Amino acid sequence: MSDPKIVKLLDESSNRSSELPLISGTLGPACIDIGTLYKDTGHFTYDPGYGSTASTKSAITYIDGDQGVLLYRGYPIEQLATNSSFLEVAYLLLNGELPKPAEFAAFEHDVSHHTMLHESLKNFFQGFHHDAHPMAMLAAAVASLSAFYHDDLSVDDPADRKLAAIRLIAKMPTIAAACYRYSVGWPLRYPRNNLEYVDRFLHMMFEVPSEPLQMNPVAAKALDLLFILHADHEQNASTSTVRLVGSTGANPYASIAAGITALWGPAHGGANEAVLKQLEEIGTPDNVESAILRAKDKNDSFRLMGFGHRVYKNFDPRAKIIREMCHKVLAELGVNDPLLDVAMKLEEAALKDDYFVERKLYPNVDFYSGIIYKALGIPTEMFTVMFAIARTAGWIAHWIEQHETPGSRIGRPRQIYTGSDVRDYMPTARR
Repeated sequence: MSDPKIVKLLDESSNRSSELPLISGTLGPACIDIGTLYKDTGHFTYDPGYGSTASTKSAITYIDGDQGVLLYRGYPIEQLATNSSFLEVAYLLLNGELPKPAEFAAFEHDVSHHTMLHESLKNFFQGFHHDAHPMAMLAAAVASLSAFYHDDLSVDDPADRKLAAIRLIAKMPTIAAACYRYSVGWPLRYPRNNLEYVDRFLHMMFEVPSEPLQMNPVAAKALDLLFILHADHEQNASTSTVRLVGSTGANPYASIAAGITALWGPAHGGANEAVLKQLEEIGTPDNVESAILRAKDKNDSFRLMGFGHRVYKNFDPRAKIIREMCHKVLAELGVNDPLLDVAMKLEEAALKDDYFVERKLYPNVDFYSGIIYKALGIPTEMFTVMFAIARTAGWIAHWIEQHETPGSRIGRPRQIYTGSDVRDYMPTARR
């Protein structure tokens, strides 16, 4: 590589070559631009799971997995978790800058006054079986918003895109609470716009007509923190899904609904639900050692959930923040949860065991978030829904960025075909 800004690729079999420029961002490693590779050489690249492929340029979130760094628009997650609120972080992700007081007041007003759902959606929920998974209801309800706002939505209009973002951030907690209340047979609650974002959601979730909800402030603070930590995480599976669907010109409600279904998987947003179920299976701290041994056994399919991360090769910075909040919530609410004892014993054992240390299998954010949700009285099936409420801010920020980027193209991954070679059709009698 004679030129440090050019990678030269030579295909000796065809004597064709390609000069591929290096593209550098503000932070992180440079990327090889392979846009002309097929035209120059007749070859594609092969990268299962896109682990070494940058699919887009983005100014929203930066991750350094080796150093355990997470930045939203350049701000360290530790600073935002300490000083900010989820709604302010949502503004930051959407607009690129922290809001001035008047800007935030206007944003908060807009979000608060778009929290209502169309009354006909009550009938929509009643079409589900009583034990339908909340994520199924959430994805369907969000996709249905397309039917209510199709007349005033142009994906090419910046004002319409902004209004769609406000609507999604505002209505997601209302829809999520409705999913929960329908599953337990409670009447749906209207949002109380005199409350702040997270308090409003908790009241929609848990308040009953017979008595007002008395809520410990630490509950709202803990949930707000979790929303901040989950607001965005670069080009993960669900965000990439939103961008891929959005690249077709699909409206934001359909695109976000696709992101919700991608988030549902246990390897993605469903991981905190899987962590809690695993802690319940382990049962007591006395069983932790045997669980560790099973996780290290190559012949055993058992693996510990909530340890390690596809991107982070260091301690997940979000896990450091949430661990402290986990202890605070349980202490403040007076929760004596035996699962915490199991979790702490599991964390201690894993961090001291050479097997985990050498592989840098540190606890991630999912390890602690499920315990906090459980302490707040949120049922296990709703854990991924909580994730979706928070990640909506990141999803819609990426959707908007995509539409504001000149030259964006429809996503179209390539493949290596491994099926049959060309063959002739055989009549039924000769098969």
